[in-house]
Amino acid sequence: MLIEILKAFVIGLVEGITEWLPISSSTHIELVSDLLKTNYSPQFFEFFEVVIQLGAILAVILLYWKRLWPWADKTPLRKRRTWGLWLKIVIAALPAAAIGFLIDDWREEHLNNYIVKAAALIVYGALFIVIERMRAKKDVKSGFREAEDIPDKTALGIGLFQLLSLVPGTSRSGSTILGGMLLGVSRKASAEFSFFLAIPMMLGASLLKAAKFVVRGQLAFTGTETAALIVALVTAFAVSMFAVRALIGFIRSHSFEAFGWYRIVLGIVVILYAVLAK
Repeated sequence: MLIEILKAFVIGLVEGITEWLPISSSTHIELVSDLLKTNYSPQFFEFFEVVIQLGAILAVILLYWKRLWPWADKTPLRKRRTWGLWLKIVIAALPAAAIGFLIDDWREEHLNNYIVKAAALIVYGALFIVIERMRAKKDVKSGFREAEDIPDKTALGIGLFQLLSLVPGTSRSGSTILGGMLLGVSRKASAEFSFFLAIPMMLGASLLKAAKFVVRGQLAFTGTETAALIVALVTAFAVSMFAVRALIGFIRSHSFEAFGWYRIVLGIVVILYAVLAK
């Protein structure tokens, strides 16, 4: 049991770091789980992989609580901006929520494999490099500076970009950050809007997965699996508290190009692993 708990701790650590970076947390978790040779049932791991994201989400809610809570002690203008931000979040969440609900089972069956993930890692890595170099040539330093400044139309555009994250390996944060930058949003605002957009998206995904397990009568796990889930949740929360702040600090003076190169290298590693594991 102790070994499985330690493995859960490592997976929670990976989730907390990778969920907010544009490098595909699901690919990292699956790869690490394979390497650790976790002894979880396939049904449990399918549930585990989605639900541990709740720990990461809680970190964002706490870090940005005053900014996101409309009833916090704010001026009337700040309250209106908060309500406006939530409207943008809802607008951006709708496309992927609707399509994701319809194709969730099909996606799991046909796209959830290492080759698709590796291809997505490499393609999106190249896109990050190209887009950042284009921005550097144009000396792009402005754009919409805060998430609250994003127009509703732009929020919808980011939501449409989020549809691309339904392909495993693309990364939800990667798709929304890329979309934001292409639509004239600053790096910081793109990253923060991606954080905020994750709240309804990941909560919804977790509830959908839980509902499916209840309907199938599969929501019954061993004591070890339950303990592993709790450990991973808590770890993902604690690490995310650091990772979110670290990313915002990093992009104040750096581009996302480094993440693009990382994605390409990881994509190659995933291809080699998929080939050698056969």
